[in-house]
Amino acid sequence: MSNNKDFKIKNGIKPTAYQETLGTVVSGSEGYSISSAAYDSVSFNVSAQDGTPLGLFFKPDGTKMYVVGFDGQDVNEYNLSTAWDISTASYSQNFSTSTQEISPKSVYFKSDGLKMYIVGYTGDAVHEYNLSTAWDISTSSFVQSFSVSSQDAVPMGLFFKTDGTKMFISGNSTNSVYEYGLSTAWNVSTASFTQSFSVATQDTGPYGLSFKPDGTKMYVSGIVAQAVHEYSLSTAWNISTAVSSLSFSTSTQDTSPQNIFFKSDGLKMYLLGGSGKNIYQYSTALSTAQLDLSTGSVFDYTPTSNVQVTLTNPAAS
Repeated sequence: MSNNKDFKIKNGIKPTAYQETLGTVVSGSEGYSISSAAYDSVSFNVSAQDGTPLGLFFKPDGTKMYVVGFDGQDVNEYNLSTAWDISTASYSQNFSTSTQEISPKSVYFKSDGLKMYIVGYTGDAVHEYNLSTAWDISTSSFVQSFSVSSQDAVPMGLFFKTDGTKMFISGNSTNSVYEYGLSTAWNVSTASFTQSFSVATQDTGPYGLSFKPDGTKMYVSGIVAQAVHEYSLSTAWNISTAVSSLSFSTSTQDTSPQNIFFKSDGLKMYLLGGSGKNIYQYSTALSTAQLDLSTGSVFDYTPTSNVQVTLTNPAAS
């Protein structure tokens, strides 16, 4: 809707009580909407630390960023002076993964910053580390590994359910996402394979992997289609219920989307591009408007962008 519109709602109220009064419109926004994704014209180059950046993760408050470097066989840590604004990032330190993995692909942290996980495709395993100081990778110490080679010889993306009881891997060998259950939360030695979901119809080069915090949406970045693919899960965190929803092309910014990460509220998406060695920032907010039928039957609302309109509080019939 590009023009100012008057909405007259007749079916949502009792005919005997019908009055053409001006109703209340409540405007808002919803995150994790790649259909509304727009590049913010903000990027940050990481080539000074690594020429082949592959994995991406942020501290939940947006003040730290972590990038996996293939060339350096390490994780690089950055500080952001303004939370979630990658233009304010500055390099801090790195941590070598070469003792466990010489081909690291993705990194993931437990929500309290006291555990770090690395997946790589030389050892075909997920490696678990403890951090004695939260979010400080220089304090990392290796704990244990869990092999995923029985499922995929080229594991790429890594993600955990918010409570640590499920782990997900995207694999480039069979173009699938794999689900594992952890009998002890955040302990990879207790992981067991559950099921897989093929993404080959959308992309034969799946790399990055992310989920909406409630587990109802899954996102895969693919280098063949040069896009981020969204899937809806009818049962949260159960990938067998995933259905492809839509795709968002990244080719204008980068033709090799290695990994993705969403801001905690889903209003921003960050893409790690292998071609430009940049991290790109996008706005992923969907504008919403709720028309409150208990307040009136005519609504004066001027959309300024794509908007999702819903009707609330209809009168009983």
